Amino acid sequence: MRLLLTSGGVTNATIRGMLVEMLGKPVEECDALFIPTAQWGQPMCSPQTVWTSTAGRGPNQQGLVDLGWKSIGVLELTVLPSIAPNRWLPWVREADVLLVDGGEAMYLAHWMRQSGLADLLPSLTDIVWVGVSAGSMVMTPRIGRQFLEWNPHGSDDAMGVVNFSIFPHLDYPGWSSNTSESARRWATDIGGPAYAIDDQTAITVVDGTVRIVSEGNWHRFNHETERKP
Repeated sequence: MRLLLTSGGVTNATIRGMLVEMLGKPVEECDALFIPTAQWGQPMCSPQTVWTSTAGRGPNQQGLVDLGWKSIGVLELTVLPSIAPNRWLPWVREADVLLVDGGEAMYLAHWMRQSGLADLLPSLTDIVWVGVSAGSMVMTPRIGRQFLEWNPHGSDDAMGVVNFSIFPHLDYPGWSSNTSESARRWATDIGGPAYAIDDQTAITVVDGTVRIVSEGNWHRFNHETERKP
């Protein structure tokens, strides 16, 4: 699976260009499925935020569903266990891209497993996964205990599809918990390879190769070297 792991979505021309490269064809020729599930586990989210995300409305909801897709539908993971797999599996397999919104990463991981989507991931070799915040963090080994909202005393072990962790919304205006210093403390607790990225940055993973795509700021932690551009 090709991964475009973002903090804030497709927020600039550089990230959009990489998305088109990963898709292998124009956005206008691609069928997308939008997954809002992570929002239901995040106390900051609500039925209103789910609607604005799905509709691409509001100042912080741009750069995902509104990119000009050939078609776009909603895939709500909490529903999938109640319907036959032979109904929803073709929806996923026929999509060009899964747009996985933010919210609470461990809630999303739970429903990826419960729905059967997690088991399907290894076979989705022709699909691009575009994650936003929790939709990116869920693919990592750990999210960090400070990001646990749905089950604060539970595990922070996520899907482990990639071998690095992600601290999103770096230095987001007005968020004192997302400063560079907070990211350094988080990375110390995580222990393994990690990145802190702002909303103008994405991490791509294609055939095991990791690249940073950015018009903003990011940090790399717990690698052989640490870099801040």
